[in-house]
Amino acid sequence: MALRPLQDRILAKRLESEEKTKGGIIIPDSAKEKPLEGKVVAVGRGKVLEDGSVRELDVKKGDRILFGKYAGTEVKIDGDELVILREDDVLAVVE
Repeated sequence: MALRPLQDRILAKRLESEEKTKGGIIIPDSAKEKPLEGKVVAVGRGKVLEDGSVRELDVKKGDRILFGKYAGTEVKIDGDELVILREDDVLAVVE
């Protein structure tokens, strides 16, 4: 199933977090936090401004992004867990 976000929304897939600490301790699944980094799968056309013009998004498909811990809405599509969030929820693009 194909999914295209509307307006200034972004569809991202969370990247897996490390299973070990730097000291070599293995972190069990129950103690892991959700990763705050993801890869952009799809983007909307842009934000509609008051004058009717459309401002394109700063992120594009394929970018690695950082977002807030509780940002966005989680959806499950074809077995993949994805996050839909607004451009305002994106904290940074990893370059």
